[in-house]
Formats: sequence, structure tokens, C-alpha cells
Amino acid sequence: MRQLSRADQTIAAFAQRLAIIDGRGPAARRKYPADNPAVPADADERRHAAGLMRVNHVGEICAQALYDGQTATARSERVQILMQQAAAEELDHLDWTRRRIDELGERTSHLTGAFYLASFAAGATAGLLGDRVNLGFLAATEEEVSAHLDRHLEALPASDLGSAAVIAQMREDEARHAQTAIRAGGAQFSRGLKRLMRGASRIMTSLTYRF
Repeated sequence: MRQLSRADQTIAAFAQRLAIIDGRGPAARRKYPADNPAVPADADERRHAAGLMRVNHVGEICAQALYDGQTATARSERVQILMQQAAAEELDHLDWTRRRIDELGERTSHLTGAFYLASFAAGATAGLLGDRVNLGFLAATEEEVSAHLDRHLEALPASDLGSAAVIAQMREDEARHAQTAIRAGGAQFSRGLKRLMRGASRIMTSLTYRF
């Protein structure tokens, strides 16, 4: 098999990012967690579940953008590799959430491009501030995402076992990434910074639930 040149690799990476912004991305490497793909019979419950999964789908696009930005400006190869490993695993989340939205009979968000760009800028800024801040930003982000997923598990209709299974696996992965970043030397963010991050997350959530 012919080895890809640097130009070929760049083009392939760019194509993958365009696919991610479009909400698609590569197929998941791990098994789809929703062993029971049945959807709620009630139309309002189904729309609500789809809105929550649409939020999570955009969140995974934002995660890829953050990792891209953080990797691009990371000071050390060690941190670059850590970011790339986490990003690769979370590509599964992108595929799972899109698949669940399809099963629920709904569409993905119209706002993916704007949130990708904003998240890339935030990730790149964190990387420019040094590896401790970069890793700390990863940890704080994953901690907020874990709390957000807990809220979604509580808000899902009781009948939507498929979405619950997807979110539960995502939550496990996010918590592990946060712990990895702290063990790697990430800075502990203040409560004030975490509140700012939570506020930005709520803006994304409120917009993408509907749009």
C-alpha cells in the first residue's frame, strides 16, 4: 500500500474536519451502546429526546474543535499526543449521537460550523497559555461535560433506553479524560473560570436544542 505524502495527509485531515463540521465524521470504532434502539412512542417525548441528543451531537463537534485547537498550539509532543488520543476516542461519540438522532427521526443542528470555529479558537488560546493551562482546560471542560450529561440522563424520557445507553457511555469516557488530564499535570481551574465555561455551555445548549 502506498504511503501517504504529507500533502495527502493534510488533505485527508482537512476532508475529515469538513465532514465533522457537517456533523458526520468517521464511523465509530466501538460498538454502538444502544442495544435497545426503540424510540419513545409519544411524539413530544421523542422530540425532547432528539433535542437533547442534538445538543450532545454539537457538543461532540465542539470537542473535536477544542482538541484541534489545543493540539495545534500545545507546547510539547506529549500533550499533543494526549489530545489526539482523546479526540480519536470521542469521534465515536459523534457517530453515536448522529445515529441516535436519525433513529429518533430528527435532524442535526444548523449551527455546527459557528460552534466549531468558536471552540477551535478557545482550544488554541488554551494551548498558547502553556501545557498546564491546556491540560487544565481539558480537565475542566470534561468535568463540565460530565455534569451536563448527568443532567441529560435525568431529563430523558424513561422510555428512551437507547439514548440513555449512549449518554452513559459518553459520560464514562469524559470522566476518564478529565482524570487523565489532571494526572498529566493539568492546572486546577478556579470556580470563577468554571462558571464562565458553564455559561458558555448553556448558550450552546439553549440554541442547539431547537436549532
